[in-house]
Amino acid sequence: MSDYRIDEGMEVTLHFTLKLEDGTEVDSTRDKAPATFQVGDGNLPPGFEAPLTGLSDGDAGSYEITPEHAFGQHNPQNVQLMKRDDFEGEVPEVGTVMSFADAAGGELPGVIADIDGEQVKVDFNHPLAGRTLTFEVEVIKVAPATTH
Repeated sequence: MSDYRIDEGMEVTLHFTLKLEDGTEVDSTRDKAPATFQVGDGNLPPGFEAPLTGLSDGDAGSYEITPEHAFGQHNPQNVQLMKRDDFEGEVPEVGTVMSFADAAGGELPGVIADIDGEQVKVDFNHPLAGRTLTFEVEVIKVAPATTH
């Protein structure tokens, strides 16, 4: 066991489970390898890192993360109307996640929200936007981050 605590500059290995308000599990490492990340490296949104600060090997906890600290509120401006013709013969199904090119030439995932005749509504919000999440954590190891 180490005496290190989770803070800036630490590398953390942990198991986590992420649940929706109704208890539905959306992500978990319990049935696979634990997650390892460096505090502040952007792998975890800051709202998920904040409650972990000060935890050490073997600590566990359950934290409620509000939308502001998780994936943001649902933004109606991130919902776009496209023409069915824009899909080059592929008629998307509602609920399908598709990849679109953004203005910078990167990839942007969007969910097909609705299809009405020739109009296709695509939601570019994060799928967990607007949701309060429960973040259950079991810390396995905290160590100083090594620079590669």
